[in-house]
Amino acid sequence: MTNKAARDCARFGLLETGDSVIAALSGGADSVALLHFLYSIKEQYNLTLYAAHLHHGIRGDEAQRDENFCKILCEKYNIPLFCRHRNIPALARERGISEELCGRQERYAFFEELAETHNAKIALAHTASDNVETLLFNLSRGSSLNGACAIVQKRGNIIRPLLSCTRAEIEAYCDAHHLSFMTDSTNLSDDYTRNKIRHHAVPVLRELNPDLEGAMLRFSRDMSEVGAYLTRQAEKALSDAQSDYGYRAESLLGCDIAVLKAALILLIKKYNIMPTHQRVDLLLEILQNGGAVELDKSHTFVCDRGLLRMRTAAGESFALAFDKPMRFSCDGEEYAVSADNSLFENKSLTFRNRREGDSFSFQKRKIAKPLGKALREIDLPRERRDRVLCLCEDSVVLWCEPLGWSEQGKIYQQTQHLSIEKLQ
Repeated sequence: MTNKAARDCARFGLLETGDSVIAALSGGADSVALLHFLYSIKEQYNLTLYAAHLHHGIRGDEAQRDENFCKILCEKYNIPLFCRHRNIPALARERGISEELCGRQERYAFFEELAETHNAKIALAHTASDNVETLLFNLSRGSSLNGACAIVQKRGNIIRPLLSCTRAEIEAYCDAHHLSFMTDSTNLSDDYTRNKIRHHAVPVLRELNPDLEGAMLRFSRDMSEVGAYLTRQAEKALSDAQSDYGYRAESLLGCDIAVLKAALILLIKKYNIMPTHQRVDLLLEILQNGGAVELDKSHTFVCDRGLLRMRTAAGESFALAFDKPMRFSCDGEEYAVSADNSLFENKSLTFRNRREGDSFSFQKRKIAKPLGKALREIDLPRERRDRVLCLCEDSVVLWCEPLGWSEQGKIYQQTQHLSIEKLQ
């Protein structure tokens, strides 16, 4: 185990001289071996070591036993230990998710908080055996390339020094160094999905290939390399296709289908939407045939006149408070506004996007016309018309970003009691 872990630290650049590292410590064999390994190379890398333990509020006295064990172990090595208690069953019910997922969320949130406070890396004790279980779990649920990558050796400030080691090698390491560890009784039950995979699927597959962990790890690493390459190509494809108002469909459709789908996944993620197979296929369909698709209540993608773009739901209105200067964002742009309160008594003005029924009067022409028609007269592309920023009193437009001040709004312009500035 030691040789594999040390090799991976060098090969993947997991550790650098002078690093601070927080080891996730459950008390089980994997995490105990991880802590001992890091302690053994502490001088080599001049490491500052910490440990973190999350009490899940599950397993009663057994969970408290695990915490007490972690405290004694860290005292032995003079490693500071941070503990946190969470009632995972209650939190899982509140969030409507499984206890497994809730526990994972809470652990990572705890570790990230500590890492930020101590400017440290987070060392997790995942092994090659964990990678097999994760890969099988992901594939059984219909995961795509990202799922095939399973567990990665390094992501951001998270490192996994033991990922090339099997669970059997971990236990042999503990025996060789006379390391005691705690056994989680829930690992013996089939109540959790991963346990079913570990107890039933993995033994059958190991009969077919005794080096199951090694084979699966090589496959996952190959998929990670393929995924990284596709991501780079997808980013370039989006950059090449981008225009002022969206993405050119012809340019995207000229890409290889694997690159195109990867680009659509990136585009969906840009708006914090889960990129499911169905959503990618829906975007691909409108990209090829035109039309619109609603991905969620706030985001609709439209492909029209050769452009793919995202159309948000009705824009938020910003009521003006004239007692102090204000800033706000609209459609990705930042604006600063200041005004003289005395000029606006008994008036209700708002900043918002264009709506049906809005009217605009060009100065000196004295004739009001629909704002949409006024925008067409200046050849504003259709993709921009619903997204322009307006200052309105009810449906009367006083100011519109592409048009400036209207006849009704010129009093504010002339008296300079109202200032609107787009920030760079």
